[in-house]
Amino acid sequence: MRLPEKWEIIYYEDRNGGSPIEEFIDGLPSVMHQARVLAVIGLLEEHGVGLHRHYADLLEDGIHELRVRVGRLRYRILYFYWQRNKIVLTHGFAKTTRRVPEREIRRARRCREEWLSREKRETR
Repeated sequence: MRLPEKWEIIYYEDRNGGSPIEEFIDGLPSVMHQARVLAVIGLLEEHGVGLHRHYADLLEDGIHELRVRVGRLRYRILYFYWQRNKIVLTHGFAKTTRRVPEREIRRARRCREEWLSREKRETR
């Protein structure tokens, strides 16, 4: 299988047009934190599935995490792959526990289910 040269990053939007990932980035404590998060998103856009474990990892059920560290703070952005070359970022959070909380993974799954349901309706 040949990988696409460039991956397309999509910010998930809910039914009301809200974007949890955009709200997460906008709510970060400083421009430096935002810049670091956006830089790692840029790496994901460039490398896609080839982005190594230091920055990205599969959690479960097709839900992946993007890992961002700024000083002592650890941020996670959850995402899933869609179609051949698209990556949908669902939401982000500050990681304060050893493992990614199950509620965050469930949230990403719900976002994916809603996304796929809407896309299916729109392509009919």
